[in-house]
Amino acid sequence: MQTLPLYAKQVGLTSAGRHASLFDELPNDVAALSSAAQGVLIHEHLAGSYGVELSDSDRETVHVRPVEELLDHVVARDPRPLDVPREPAARVPANCRHFTVLLVSMLRAKGVPARARCGFGGYFISGVNEDHWVAEYWRDDRWRLADAQLDEHQREMFPIDFDPTDVPRNGFLIAGDAWARCREGEADPDTFGLSFTGEAGFWWIASNMVRDVAALNNAEMLPWDVWGSMPGPDDRLDEDRVRLFDHLSELTAAPDENFEQLRALYESDERLRVPRVVHNVVRSRNEEVGPRLPGHER
Repeated sequence: MQTLPLYAKQVGLTSAGRHASLFDELPNDVAALSSAAQGVLIHEHLAGSYGVELSDSDRETVHVRPVEELLDHVVARDPRPLDVPREPAARVPANCRHFTVLLVSMLRAKGVPARARCGFGGYFISGVNEDHWVAEYWRDDRWRLADAQLDEHQREMFPIDFDPTDVPRNGFLIAGDAWARCREGEADPDTFGLSFTGEAGFWWIASNMVRDVAALNNAEMLPWDVWGSMPGPDDRLDEDRVRLFDHLSELTAAPDENFEQLRALYESDERLRVPRVVHNVVRSRNEEVGPRLPGHER
């Protein structure tokens, strides 16, 4: 498969940079690498279930985009090897996207093709498809999904009845698949969103599809970074945008077969390509992404 080499090396935001040596002694096993991520990161919205209370300043790390900078915070808190689990209070506050890109970075360091996928997890709350990110990695001649966030505590909490290193495709829906199912009347778009904000709908699915297209082009942005064609909750999706999202849904359903189209469309269409400045919705401000993304080199 021609795309495998593209996802087998650290680039852009998944580069460990000055911390690359931290991965040298880690095993190749996906479960062990996921465990390493779980031992150094803590999900900001689940911290309380671990007995950890986060301050606003603690939560600032959830806005970190590059893996290299994420690892800056990890080693600043505890310089021991990554496979030594930290106490929950010593872990770096993060979200599902950070668990994902850290696992992707570690897998790529081991030569395993891996990429981040943006979509929705249906295994957290019954009847709800929660905004979520997972890693997709190549093993035994197929792409598998791995949810690096799901440690033993969370597997009991939700509960999870599958192997987190091989998430079933009907458990996690790639954003484009969610769009297609809703367009065909097989799923309710109002179940796709973020439960604690009470927001959901086609607009959320469409925005995640743009994020997924960017991630397939090695631009793994924050879950609340907004740019280009992403609609807002009150926006009407006109025919042009619906056609665009229908097309993206088809392309991202088979990204390897359609990669040349995906790459050409991403690079040529400013509605999709990550610009130098994006809007961070949580911080309510525009932020410069920096030179790490492909095409942003100075």
